[in-house]
Amino acid sequence: MTALDLSSPVAVAGTGTMGQGIAQVALVAGHPVRLYDAVPGRAGEAAAAIGARLDRLVEKDRLTGAERDAARARLTPVDGLAGLADCALVVEAVLERLEVKQELFRRLEDVVAGDCLLATNTSSLSVTAVGGALRNPGRLVGLHFFNPAPLLPLVEVVSGSATDVTSATRAYETARAWGKTPVACADTPGFIVNRIARPFYAEAFAVHEAQAADPATIDAVLRECGGFRMGAFELTDLIGQDVNESVTHSVWRSFFQDVRFTPSLAQRRLVESGRLGRKSGHGWFDYADGAERPEPHTAEPARAPAHVVAEGDLGPASELLGLIREAGIPVREEDEDHGTRLVLPGGGQLVLADGQTSVEFRDVVYFDLALDYRRATRVALSASQDTAPQTLAEATGLFQALGKNVSVIGDAPGMIVARTVARIVDLAHDAVSKGVATEEDIDTAMRLGVNYPLGPFEWSRRLGRGWAYDLLDDLHVRDPSGRYAPSLALYRHAYATEKREGSS
Repeated sequence: MTALDLSSPVAVAGTGTMGQGIAQVALVAGHPVRLYDAVPGRAGEAAAAIGARLDRLVEKDRLTGAERDAARARLTPVDGLAGLADCALVVEAVLERLEVKQELFRRLEDVVAGDCLLATNTSSLSVTAVGGALRNPGRLVGLHFFNPAPLLPLVEVVSGSATDVTSATRAYETARAWGKTPVACADTPGFIVNRIARPFYAEAFAVHEAQAADPATIDAVLRECGGFRMGAFELTDLIGQDVNESVTHSVWRSFFQDVRFTPSLAQRRLVESGRLGRKSGHGWFDYADGAERPEPHTAEPARAPAHVVAEGDLGPASELLGLIREAGIPVREEDEDHGTRLVLPGGGQLVLADGQTSVEFRDVVYFDLALDYRRATRVALSASQDTAPQTLAEATGLFQALGKNVSVIGDAPGMIVARTVARIVDLAHDAVSKGVATEEDIDTAMRLGVNYPLGPFEWSRRLGRGWAYDLLDDLHVRDPSGRYAPSLALYRHAYATEKREGSS
């Protein structure tokens, strides 16, 4: 099954921001495009707005004047659904309410030809449920674009339980012909991106709710240590707290209130107070004119330790040993069968976050996972009230000697980046095991849809055998609510890899 021919008319029903964006994508690709909106006059206004955006593309040398004029000639607002009768594809981008979408598609089915492909751009509703209102649900598919549709490359192509393979394939190939990067996905709550991205927000909020760190510090650690483009607090302020919380609630409810997707009470209070983020002028942060942005906690300068002893290879943090030597600090390496750690001159230990807490041990400081320890500009340390001040000072001085800012947070098991990445990896393995999508498509979706520095499976391979499982298993012992219980899929992955390596 191939993409729709460019001569085939494409319609967009619903002319808000997303609808206009999808229409622009199809229009620039070369299709005749029809715009429909239930509110009289809205389709014409949308056509004018799209025309203005085409003008800006010409100004930026992304379209020629002739291409713009040809696109404008192909764009037609219509007053009723009858104007969509000859369309080969209709994409709806109407209100995110099931009954509204079902009613639209029931009416469309009486208007368009039997071979017309119907698509919903829903981000939170079941594609299966939307199609359940149709006489022929096999021709309905999810085409989930990301906002702004003309700029963001990802499109999740979602097959409902009744979607025909030919419909899904045609939608996939059409999205690709439009210059997008499609990924195939089964109809699951949140699809790929909104399902697997939940821990990025949830774990940041949980660390804050536990009073282990403030929003500015958590965001800085996610950016400067974890390699994420934005922190969870600034990103949800940009998205809108009400919008982000609504998606979280939708996924949570759709999974029958699965504790792994539990919404944040702190975010609920923010929404209740009307602090919705940038659009309201205040969210986690204050966006009023002249308001000062809070700075992340950064430790005062401390003296570097005279030497360190490395017991074991430090696993995912093994590159630290080379950086420490480059900083002129002697490193003595010792084999160790019971863990990997750095021993500081005062006898305290520096350990990569593993899901345990500092308070359990005599004198341990944890440090967070980094995407790239050489390029990271900040590292978080975690200590308890029982940690010796000398140990914390030596740990701080060590990372400062490597050119890093140091943020000291409370005794949070799994810290910030480590627990976030481990949960993302777990949800990704669980999704593959349930047939939601392939490993390749999940990695592509998370890189392009939410700008993650690595896809979950790329991270999993980099971190090594059993790392995510072990961290979550330790976290689950300390929080037996089920939130951190590693999935059976992650267990199977870790155990199978161990078996293969043990027999080689």
